[in-house]
Amino acid sequence: MDIIIAVLFASAALSLILMVYFFLDYRRHKQDWKKKMRTWYPEEKRKSAISVLGDRYDQSPSSEKLHRKLQMANVTLLPSEYIGIHVLGFLLLFVVFNMIFSMSVLVSLLITAGILGAGHFLLFYMRKNRYEERFNEQLSEICRLLSNASKSGMTVTQGIDLVAHEINSPAREEFKRMSYELKLGVPLEQVLRKVQERNASRDFQLFAATLLIQKKTGGNLASTLETMAHTLEDRKVLHQTIRTMTSEQRYISIIVPAMPVFILLMMNNIMDGFTDPLTTTPGIVIMILFVLGIILSFFLIRKITNIKV
Repeated sequence: MDIIIAVLFASAALSLILMVYFFLDYRRHKQDWKKKMRTWYPEEKRKSAISVLGDRYDQSPSSEKLHRKLQMANVTLLPSEYIGIHVLGFLLLFVVFNMIFSMSVLVSLLITAGILGAGHFLLFYMRKNRYEERFNEQLSEICRLLSNASKSGMTVTQGIDLVAHEINSPAREEFKRMSYELKLGVPLEQVLRKVQERNASRDFQLFAATLLIQKKTGGNLASTLETMAHTLEDRKVLHQTIRTMTSEQRYISIIVPAMPVFILLMMNNIMDGFTDPLTTTPGIVIMILFVLGIILSFFLIRKITNIKV
């Protein structure tokens, strides 16, 4: 009897293993067939109404200014996505202040609007030159690529086309545009002037001037670009060292103003009516002075730590 039970148990276990094996094999073949069908007959993905509205806004002229600001801040978001994040942030912060911290509806709306407005301003203030900084950080690599291209016998136009394929963003987009314009017959000087209008940094001005002077007067372009690459790398290392040494002060300028606000909200959640004195005339005066002090200290700290290299 025990032998029969053991045989039946082993047969059941083997059947289960075979069933799982054939089921997984069937799923694998099914997925491969689906991939082939998608390749042969691609289906157009349906978009929701929100996505369609977002695409229309991104393509409208009213979004160009916001798109340009996001690009200069090196924020990889579409204007519709940025606005959508603000809408979700508004709803979330309103629920937090009204439900968790027990603030009134009007106060919650004002605080939420103030935080989002300040966040919008600080984002573009703190990252207003981030695009140029990222672009300038790549200039040393660009100079080295152009120098190697010149050593191998390529022209400046061919070197720019090489950089457009080898460099990463954000310089890739600029050099791709330069390469297309040069292939269409636009003079190099005019192409560089257009890029200088979009990137007015000193490093790129020096880079553009070097290319134009070497093109007009001749000379060893490879050696000049190689020397410039070493100089830009030394400047980048110095800039990163300064940012590392001043990182504590820059984070303090953000954390210190946020701490008393958080403590005030927590005390209001623990003790009912804790913020009621702030609605009186002396309380309003104190709040105004407090906000002005926070804003002044923030800009002073950022100004002191903003060391030009």
